[in-house]
Amino acid sequence: MIAVLLILILKPGAGWLVTFENPDPCVLKGSSVEFRCSHNTEGQTVRKTAWYKGGFKDGLWKRFKLSDLPSYQNRSEYVGDLQHNCSLVIHELQDNDTGYYYFRFDTDTFGWYSKTSVHLSVTELKAKVNPHTVRAGHNVTLQCGTSCQLPSVVWFKDGRPVAKPEFQAQAEDAGNYVCAVEGQESLLSDPVALTVWYPPLNVSVEVSYPGKLILGSNVSLTCSSAANPAADIYTWYKGTVSSFTSTVQVGSGQVLSIPSVDASHAGIYLCQAENRLGENNSTEVLLTVEETDSHCLILLVGIGVKVIIVLLLTPVIIWAWRKRRSPSVDKEEDSRDYESVSSA
Repeated sequence: MIAVLLILILKPGAGWLVTFENPDPCVLKGSSVEFRCSHNTEGQTVRKTAWYKGGFKDGLWKRFKLSDLPSYQNRSEYVGDLQHNCSLVIHELQDNDTGYYYFRFDTDTFGWYSKTSVHLSVTELKAKVNPHTVRAGHNVTLQCGTSCQLPSVVWFKDGRPVAKPEFQAQAEDAGNYVCAVEGQESLLSDPVALTVWYPPLNVSVEVSYPGKLILGSNVSLTCSSAANPAADIYTWYKGTVSSFTSTVQVGSGQVLSIPSVDASHAGIYLCQAENRLGENNSTEVLLTVEETDSHCLILLVGIGVKVIIVLLLTPVIIWAWRKRRSPSVDKEEDSRDYESVSSA
């Protein structure tokens, strides 16, 4: 009877207790986790503490000291003491950190493992856009999932915050989306893309020749738009300078070329861009043809040519006139000389 009593008195651990505040933490990959832990040794002096990770080896479940595992070097940090606090922090969590963790303390006479363990789950955020391809005006839902429950989630599109995870898609909503846990915005999910289909928008016309057109000059009108899929049909229309109520089709294709401008090309032009989802028109563009300046230029050139011709012909006319006059003058002088001799 006395021997049994002595064994009970000397048996270690009677009344010793290790308590884990959160025995099943679920934490994001890349973040840090703290195992909050306290222990009670009922007056025994703790000389050493250590944390272990459980795992199978040769078919047997064993505990491996974290300080002996290379993957935990410079990542595990004991933040407890030798009194009651036995907390541990692990930084830069990795997938293989998932598992069971045990605490051990040693007194002058005994070593003691915690009867229970901390089971750590390391998870990643999985972003999803539903549907990932949508027509403008249709609903889109953003979903951020993990293998465990997490606090509030926030969303970003191309680096900018997203107000709501549910919205009606518009052209500007196309892009890459990522999610994060609020307060841990540096830990982002992999991006997922949203594709938005929409008819041509912001249709515009660019004129290659600025200002009024000169008769005989060349001009090109180029049509552009934002569309998904890209616009594949372009149609050009022309109205009179005074009105666009009556129009005629004057061309097709993204570029309308006018190789030699004349007065009939003056008027109002617009381009219609179209894809399989619809069409849209550009704003009207006015082309004017400058006739007065070109006529003046032609007149001046004509006058200049005439002046040059007159200047060149004048010396020739004078020379020819003198040439014709010179024989009669010589004959008259010879006649006068003969008469003078006869009189003598």
